[in-house]
Formats: sequence, C-alpha cells, structure tokens
Amino acid sequence: MLILNQRQQALLALVKRDSYISVEKLAAHFTVTRQTIRRDIALLAEHQLLQRYHGGASVLSSVENVAYQARQILCIEEKRRIAACVAQHIPNHASLFINLGTTTEEIAKALHQHQGLRVMTNNLHVADTMCDYQDCEVMVLGGVMRTRDRGLTGEATVQLIRQFRVDYGIIGVSSIEADGTLRDYDYREVRTTEAIIQQSRQVFLAADHSKFDRPALVELGHLSQISALFTDQAPTAAIIEQMQAAGTQLHIAD
Repeated sequence: MLILNQRQQALLALVKRDSYISVEKLAAHFTVTRQTIRRDIALLAEHQLLQRYHGGASVLSSVENVAYQARQILCIEEKRRIAACVAQHIPNHASLFINLGTTTEEIAKALHQHQGLRVMTNNLHVADTMCDYQDCEVMVLGGVMRTRDRGLTGEATVQLIRQFRVDYGIIGVSSIEADGTLRDYDYREVRTTEAIIQQSRQVFLAADHSKFDRPALVELGHLSQISALFTDQAPTAAIIEQMQAAGTQLHIAD
C-alpha cells in the first residue's frame, strides 16, 4: 500500500496547479536535492499519480484517470472527512443512488449507523459494504462490469436508474472546472451519473480539492444541477462564484 509523505503530497498539488513543473524548481521549493525529487517523481509516476518527463513532471492526460488502486489511497483522509460530513446530511429511512468512485465508497462506510436506507448503486464495492447494515436494502444496478474497479455501466444500468426517483443522489466526479462544468473520463460512466442526477430530488456531489480545475475528457453536467458540494478545502473563487449563481450549497469538512 502506497503511503505518501507530506512532501510528496505537496509535490502532487504543485504539479496539478502548474500542469508541468521542473525538477530544479521542485528541489528549490522543498529545499532538498534534485535526486530526492527525482525519486519522488519516479515513485508517483510508478503509481500513475503523475506523468514523468526528463527534467520534470506533469499532470496525467485528460483522457485517462488515475488507476483505481492509487485513487483508493490518494487523499484518503480528506475523503473520509468529506464522507463523514455527507453522512451527517443524510437522514434515516432515505432512498439513495450512490455512483462509482473511491469517495462515494467512503461515504458508504460512513453511513454504517444509519437505519432504514434504500440504496441503489452501480458500485459493487458500495453494495458489498452496505448489504449488512441494519434494515438497509441494497439494489445493484446491473450492467457491464469494469474489471478495474467493479463498476457497472451501460444502457442497462441507465434504463434501471430511470425507473426510480430517490431522495438523494450521491455522486463523485473527476473534475470541476472554473466555469462550473463537471467532467469525467469514461463516457459510459458519465451516462449513468447523468441519469442519477435526473432521477434524484437532491444531488450531493462529494469531491476533494484535487478535483478542482483538473483536466478530464467527458462533460457530465454543471454545478447548477447540484444541490450541495461537499469538499475538504474552499474551492477557487471562480467555482464559488458559479455555486453562488446556481444556489448550490457548500459544505467544507472539518
């Protein structure tokens, strides 16, 4: 299991902010040797957290997400704080959609003390986590299974989602752009999340700070379709402006 130290986490944040940053600049920023930075970059590139180049590092391509195993531990403490905050806003005896993603999987764990939930999910990890909760009914939304993360997508999934209208749609995304556009990487996954948004009375978006202004290929929707954003840090001023114009609530986890 990969555990990143504070420098490596901060290095990732700098690469994301600048898109590309040189070894020399990183070494000066952290007051360490270039050899130390090269080792950090090699480790992070090995786990598909950034792209390694001669003399520096860059963000990953907009057409490919970070590997599932790496996403499971990336910003894990932030995701757990976000999950706890979301759980506080979900009442007992509520009906839920929960979509794919490592953040939504943490939300499933945070709901373990709730009672009387009716959960519909295309995430087999979520279904496995919640199936033994007290008086919790779990429906798996069938479809084509992705081997990399046990996610179900496709037209069959979308059609099943459209048969229901739930209290809360709990979703994660890969990117929130400055203009409020929500994006992800997999077109079929986007189709299922679009359907969840349409069939939910309230939509809760859970996204840690690494999702702000991150490149991703497929447009999913807009912040104006979201009831509340749950995150761990204040978004950029541009994103906050979009939220205020849309009336989208902001919850920053302690």
